[in-house]
Amino acid sequence: MEIINKLAATGKIHSVVFDFDGTLSLIRKGWQEIMTPYFAEVLSGAPGGGSYQSEFECAREFIDLLTGKQTIYQCIKLNEEVTARGGESIDPIKYKNEYHRRLLEKIDYRRKGLADGGIKPVEYLVPGSVEIVEMLSGRGVEIYLASGTDEMYVLQEAALLGLDKYFKGRIYGARDDYRLFSKAMVIRRILDDNDLHGSMLAGFGDGYVEIENIKEAGGTAIGVATDEEKMEGIDEWKRIRLIKAGADAIIPDFKQLFEIEKYLFGG
Repeated sequence: MEIINKLAATGKIHSVVFDFDGTLSLIRKGWQEIMTPYFAEVLSGAPGGGSYQSEFECAREFIDLLTGKQTIYQCIKLNEEVTARGGESIDPIKYKNEYHRRLLEKIDYRRKGLADGGIKPVEYLVPGSVEIVEMLSGRGVEIYLASGTDEMYVLQEAALLGLDKYFKGRIYGARDDYRLFSKAMVIRRILDDNDLHGSMLAGFGDGYVEIENIKEAGGTAIGVATDEEKMEGIDEWKRIRLIKAGADAIIPDFKQLFEIEKYLFGG
């Protein structure tokens, strides 16, 4: 565990917010390998579009910055970039639907395997995920799951991984009307409903958005920089972007449970 901010206010944590994809779940591992080429294909095909490689880099940059927000925001940005290149403006939901069709083609065998028992949940969980939610639940901490993925799929995939029982109805995902949901809204609701100060809130995530939202609320943000290919150690690219987003600490996964518990609660 790498402590970035030694002045982070821990010790009185009441509630913890988790991102889902890339933080607890790896069912959608490799989603960037679907979205980025698709977006590059669209951009390079616009009237004023650049080469596929240059548009790939452009897409990767804004996709990264928007990771953690609802998928529709990345599609809204794609539409803006298309029109800036002289292309026709279309409803961003069409881009989202096509991206999701391509993604589901890639991950369908994972979902089916988890559902029929051919794949064990541990294969698609960030190491230590079950242990940390059990530890927090055992301490009486209220835990929440907030994801930019459509809520229907988050509920399904949390159940496939056996995580839904720990969150007890506190699972939130993207809605058809994207204005009705954001991670910042979930965080604000947690604080207001429980009459909490920001210092009593902690969050775990692998993207810019959730780290920034937790910090803006005055909470402690822990970046999860899992190397999703090796399933061991730190992904340095993730680590750098999470530190830039304001993470107070960085972990590779949840295996060092004692260190995380000590960091959050002292003692």
